[in-house]
Amino acid sequence: MNQQMPTNNMTQAQGAANFNHGGHEIFDVHEVLTCSINVLDQFMMCRQYVKDQELLSILDRQYNFMLSQYNLTVECFTTGQKPGQETGTYMITNMTQPIYGLKPTPPCKPNQSMADIKDSGLSSHMLGLIKSHASLLTMSSLEVTNPVVRRVLASQVQNFIEMAYEIFLYQNKHGYYQVPQLAAADMQSMLNSFAPAAGMPQMPAPNQTASTLH
Repeated sequence: MNQQMPTNNMTQAQGAANFNHGGHEIFDVHEVLTCSINVLDQFMMCRQYVKDQELLSILDRQYNFMLSQYNLTVECFTTGQKPGQETGTYMITNMTQPIYGLKPTPPCKPNQSMADIKDSGLSSHMLGLIKSHASLLTMSSLEVTNPVVRRVLASQVQNFIEMAYEIFLYQNKHGYYQVPQLAAADMQSMLNSFAPAAGMPQMPAPNQTASTLH
């Protein structure tokens, strides 16, 4: 009987670690992981149609990174503890400067057949998936009560921003994603719309006699 007590205590401790999640958190992380699988699966489906080697390289690199972060999230969510590996940092391998301005292009329209699938549309679909997941990670991390899971989700937000920017740069370079600008005078006016705060603001003293609001 005494020999079984350490094992029972260990089992109880593991169970307590597994259950250190709030109810709202459980639903949000389930949605995050489900959508992570969706993004990964759609990247896999897109791969067979990609023709440009540069876009294929981006797709493979981002897929592998997202898969590693998915596994980390599953681990810390299941155990309630710090994962065995640190969260990674996604780095854009070929950073270029955005090209500003608009050039005439044919109007967009839905594909009429599978033969119409092109790298421009595939990269747009990839960008939409990454941007949507970045938003979901941000919203979900704010609802997570487990400190480890919260940090793992929050750390991925910046990485998804980088991946989205990498796809944007690819699209921008090939003219798939053009960036219009304001007229010079309008842009200058908008840039000068704010000024830094001068000095330290005088904060009002707390009202010690105020009754508690309900």
